[in-house]
Amino acid sequence: MDRKLRRWELALMLGAALALVLGAWLGGEQRSLAGRVVRLHVIANSDSARDQALKLAVRDGVLSRAEALYPPEATLDQARAALVGHLDELAAAGQAVDAQGGTDRVTAQLTRCWFPTKTYDGFALPAGEYEALRVVIGDGRGQNWWCVAYPPLCLGAASETIEDAAQAGQFTSGQAKLVTGDSGPYVLKFKGMELLGRLEGLFS
Repeated sequence: MDRKLRRWELALMLGAALALVLGAWLGGEQRSLAGRVVRLHVIANSDSARDQALKLAVRDGVLSRAEALYPPEATLDQARAALVGHLDELAAAGQAVDAQGGTDRVTAQLTRCWFPTKTYDGFALPAGEYEALRVVIGDGRGQNWWCVAYPPLCLGAASETIEDAAQAGQFTSGQAKLVTGDSGPYVLKFKGMELLGRLEGLFS
């Protein structure tokens, strides 16, 4: 009985150690990725059908304006400066596309916020804190829409692929492989990191 108990304890300790190592590695990867992107976060006024439809219209208006602010080959600093210098225009672009009779105010700011693990067409990004263009409609109590404003991976006709971004030096080859899954079951890894982060928050 004691031997079985010791084996169980040893297995638990090894599992915890592996989780800590994996968490540290993924945390480092996330921070490295976060230093190369600006996420996009659009928050609807509410979860009503009207407000959710309006969220997508505002998204399109903001993306259309952002697309004109910096070329795909811009550096992160250039993209950040363009966004910061045109926040009022970005908010106005979102407000201007409200063709559904709404009067909700749209605000835009460049800030840091936490994102869950998100999968997109051909790539995924791990949970963690990122710099983001945050667009809030009205009370901002509805479901979110997430993507990536820089590199322009979600900007309509100007969209890049991860491979394009890597060739432009916006991602290292290792980061490109990580987020596209070439390095293994990445979404599972990212979800594991998200769970570890939540557990750390419970005990901190």
